Amino acid sequence: MKAVIALGANIGNPREQLDLAVALLKESLEVSAVSSYFTTVPVGGPEQPDYLNAVCIAESDLPAADLLALLHGIEKVLGRERIEHWGPRTIDLDLIQYGSLLSYADELVLPHPRAHERRFVLEPWVQVEPDAILLTHGKISELLEQLP
Repeated sequence: MKAVIALGANIGNPREQLDLAVALLKESLEVSAVSSYFTTVPVGGPEQPDYLNAVCIAESDLPAADLLALLHGIEKVLGRERIEHWGPRTIDLDLIQYGSLLSYADELVLPHPRAHERRFVLEPWVQVEPDAILLTHGKISELLEQLP
């Protein structure tokens, strides 16, 4: 099943953290595309440095909960600490969409509930999949055009 994974980092060495996260994803999944890295301003949360963001497209046969656990494991290996909601982080891996799966479970909402309003997700995603569709909201290229 196709997984759309958003990556972000803004403390430590963000470029190195993203490179390592992509390498670990490639060891575990069939990665078919990785976007360029985009510098973005933080959204919400406390005062913090700008982020480096990317999107990775991969194939997996894992159940969604196991894929999410894999992403959390990579975050832990790369030093992610969950101290402050929307706070700075060494690495953040979000499962944006997984095949045509819709989930409203507390532990995993799919597609990601705020993906449609986040330039730092849509911009790198449209770079690697210009015709992609966010299941609950439509074409990502059109969603991106609607953002301020």
